[in-house]
Amino acid sequence: MTDTARGPIWALTAAQIAQAIRSSELSAVEVAQATLDRLDAVNPALNAIVDHRPEEVLEQARAVDASRAAGETLGPLAGVPVTIKINIDQKGFATSNGLRSRADLIATENNPVVDGFLRAGAVLLGRTNTPAFSARYFTDNQLFGATHNPRHPSLGPGGSSGGAAAAIASGMGAIAHGNDIGGSIRYPAYACGVHGLRPGLGRVATHNATSPHRPIGAQLMAVQGPLARTVGDLRMGFAAMSGREIRDPWWFGGEDMTRDFPKRAAFCAHPEGIETASEVEAALRDAAGRLRDAGWQVTELERIPPLKESSRIMHMLWVADNQKQTLQAALDEGDPGAIFTLKGAIDWIGELGDDELGAALTRRAALVRDWLAFLDQWPVLLLPPSSRLPFGPDEDLKKGFEYVTENQYFMTGLPAIGMPALMVSTGLTGDHIPVGVQVLAGRGREELCLQAGEAIEAAGTAPSPIDPVSV
Repeated sequence: MTDTARGPIWALTAAQIAQAIRSSELSAVEVAQATLDRLDAVNPALNAIVDHRPEEVLEQARAVDASRAAGETLGPLAGVPVTIKINIDQKGFATSNGLRSRADLIATENNPVVDGFLRAGAVLLGRTNTPAFSARYFTDNQLFGATHNPRHPSLGPGGSSGGAAAAIASGMGAIAHGNDIGGSIRYPAYACGVHGLRPGLGRVATHNATSPHRPIGAQLMAVQGPLARTVGDLRMGFAAMSGREIRDPWWFGGEDMTRDFPKRAAFCAHPEGIETASEVEAALRDAAGRLRDAGWQVTELERIPPLKESSRIMHMLWVADNQKQTLQAALDEGDPGAIFTLKGAIDWIGELGDDELGAALTRRAALVRDWLAFLDQWPVLLLPPSSRLPFGPDEDLKKGFEYVTENQYFMTGLPAIGMPALMVSTGLTGDHIPVGVQVLAGRGREELCLQAGEAIEAAGTAPSPIDPVSV
């Protein structure tokens, strides 16, 4: 079987696939084969999935079908094809992070995220591309080459989870794993016209055996999260990823969301005088209107807690992670994008001594308190994803580090405060350029982001999955 009454098998949502397999409408092998066929058809044009083993994929699917035949209880993602980013451990695969120097660094155990997907019954389809060191809003490296945006060649796919977003947007898998230290889930979701959840700090384990010593910036900002074509699928992916994990001392469970939260939200188009493109602002106001139509009280604000200062602190903590050594590794790798990004951040921040780092950590704590108080008053905040529409390929190399940084305060201002943020695609401007909105909520309140996101999503999203567009 290649099609169902709801369309091609590869185009089904994770929820639809899981239900079809539980009801025996589809077998996991049928789903896996249809998705592998889709990969063969579209991945050569996109280079989104850079490592996959079809027979292992089918073997996982056969195991799901055998469990169903034996009457065993199936996991919530049983038979759902999921992709994993190349910068976390998956046993038997290289944790290359887009580096030739790590092409043979084979993981001997799974990252907790991978184990979570496997416990939920997912079928791991393949490994998705990322920029070298996962350090750029553009997905390209010297090991695998560039990933392309299926929406249009004039758009980059975003980064660093650009392979994940391009795969989801084109129907290669129903859920994708990503991670985010400065926008690496949310920005590719924005650029490719899909949804992405950046959970709050500590909600999803990040332990990697191939790099067990987490630098300070990663400990305070890096998170793992899902990308998908529906908000409901994000919820399923997040549930699989966020289970209790003793290997990560930062992990914690979320807030009890069974109680009713007031449907009260705010939005801010120009905090601190940040300019936004007219199309971006229009999408923000459209999302606010969608929430109102869904019964939410929505208020426009002129001020919110600082984003620009928080963005600078995010870059300071990132540079504090021994970036001069990483820059030398990028020079050794010969990757122009990584060299540009790492050198740009170091030059922008300047020399960072112990006093400056200590002051940044102290100020970060104060900002977190300010944001917690704000999000207690306004349970949901809507923000633009970026000051402008998605970047074109290599636009950073053409226009400079500061140009990119000054247009990404809405991305980079949030990781330092550690709250959950959801990127919701709301449609297209013109005939192919995605637009959308970020949904922010308080610590441990990912479900509140998802509830607001579903209300926004219900009024329309960018069409997906799509066939790759070429010119």
